[in-house]
Amino acid sequence: MTDPRSLFASAQEQVNLAPYTSARIGGPADWLVTVNSADELARAIQICWREGLAFTLLGGGSNLLVSDKGIRGLVILNRAKAVEFLPGERPTVRAEAGVIFSNLAHRAAAQNFSGLEWAATVPGTVGGAVYGNAGAFGGDIAHDLLRAEVLARAERAWWPVEKFGYDYRSSVLKRGEAQAIILAAEFRLQNRPAQEIQATIDQFSARRKAAQPPGASMGSMFKNPPGDHAGRLIEAAGLKGTRIGNAEISALHANFFINHGQTRAADVRALIDLAQATVFQKFGICLELEVELAGEWE
Repeated sequence: MTDPRSLFASAQEQVNLAPYTSARIGGPADWLVTVNSADELARAIQICWREGLAFTLLGGGSNLLVSDKGIRGLVILNRAKAVEFLPGERPTVRAEAGVIFSNLAHRAAAQNFSGLEWAATVPGTVGGAVYGNAGAFGGDIAHDLLRAEVLARAERAWWPVEKFGYDYRSSVLKRGEAQAIILAAEFRLQNRPAQEIQATIDQFSARRKAAQPPGASMGSMFKNPPGDHAGRLIEAAGLKGTRIGNAEISALHANFFINHGQTRAADVRALIDLAQATVFQKFGICLELEVELAGEWE
């Protein structure tokens, strides 16, 4: 492998990735490079493609379980956070992929722009949300995205929302049907008094606080099966509160796996396997991960 220090001024060797994930779990990256704009991100990706360097893109680190052995090759930490609000009768906002999505929702609300209230409690970045069709409280990316700027090997272009082929917590990118990196996104907004927007955000925040456990986690572990909820199935299987090491299936919401401190990724993975096997044995339903596994797994 080419020494990344010869290609990237910010390259750091053997960086622990746990602090860069919402679960605070995971081993080291061989190399970590930080980018601070969409242009820097595009250049970094193009260098990797040109040099044949394996890379992993890391944003907010939610919906992600990094293995204890860490990630081989290069990890690109996306800190591209430029935001531009475009007012008018049909306002929009453009945000680079590294923007924290919940922060964007709050910033929009403060400027009397509605439409992203559902995202005010959603963890992760704009890029991750566009990639995985994030959603909450009846809203989702598929409904509010106008277009997104992507980098593919052949071009850098803006894709309309239709090109992402959105499905429940899925897209053509997440399904591997297309290869591209999200650089930025543009969302539709509406004009609305800030106090009304904030009231909706407060309502959603209260509902989330009542239903979801505090503490370090990856967010929802499994996708909800059609017509059911993963948390209900795991609870009905008798697994609520089950612990392996310092990892626990939450006693408040069984689709959240909590890190109680110094938790090994292997213990979380063991809980994942236990939940999938038990739910299938009892109900004949295969729980599909919403969280992605990154790094070396045995």
